[in-house]
Amino acid sequence: MQTRLKNTRRKPDWLKIQLPSHANYKEVLKTIEKYKLNTICTSGKCPNLGECWDRGTATIMILGDICTRSCKFCAVKTGRPENPDMQEPLNVAKSVKILKLKHCVLTSVDRDDLPDGGSEIWNKTIQEIKKLNPDTTIEALIPDFNGESKLLQNVINAKPEVISHNLETVERLTPLIRSKAKYKRSLNVLEYIAKSGINTKSGIMVGIGETFNEVLQTMDNLLTVGCSIFTIGQYLQPSKKHLEVEEYITPEIFAKWKKIGLEKGFKFVESSPLVRSSYKAEKHV
Repeated sequence: MQTRLKNTRRKPDWLKIQLPSHANYKEVLKTIEKYKLNTICTSGKCPNLGECWDRGTATIMILGDICTRSCKFCAVKTGRPENPDMQEPLNVAKSVKILKLKHCVLTSVDRDDLPDGGSEIWNKTIQEIKKLNPDTTIEALIPDFNGESKLLQNVINAKPEVISHNLETVERLTPLIRSKAKYKRSLNVLEYIAKSGINTKSGIMVGIGETFNEVLQTMDNLLTVGCSIFTIGQYLQPSKKHLEVEEYITPEIFAKWKKIGLEKGFKFVESSPLVRSSYKAEKHV
């Protein structure tokens, strides 16, 4: 039921990416540079950068731009990170105010080098945003914090409107592409978040060898732990050293997954080739 194309072939037309053109793009870039912020838009080579920045939105990445993990799909740099910037929470909050964001998505690199995994910075950043921008809603796209509930609680206590943690792929492929994270641990993280009463969200990439039915099984696993928002997008190889694309999934298959996901009980399903976890996230509050 999926369209198998060799990675050496030209990308299909449905994967054409919009180039940035609007004045808002320049404003976002100017603000990010002024406050020395990182975004997953650039670090993760997101295909929607142009569209989102043109709309005046961005996913801000805190705790630096170097990850302690080395997942085979991710374009973010790996290595030994620098010490956290204690001014970052306030700088992020100021940036949100300057950009007049109605909805802010925060994410971070994994910081396994820190005793708290960076969860205190997460808490302070969310609180600072709320203090300076009381009408702005927030989605926190978090790492797994090694499954430690007290660290997850630091984020939950800051009360973002949505907390997201991505499974990234189906259970069978998890050991092949995620360097340290575990499928069942991620489900436990999502369950803990859902039990707190906060809107819970997760997402996967497709086109790396999963089957149609494995995606359906992943939906069932997420619904079982209380996840209510689900995103599915096409994996795109960020460089030659990263995992190769196995398949380019057609828009028709993505549409089927969306229909089935909504029928199964998700509140929202974003499913199309260029969808990423924070794409049009303002709708998920």
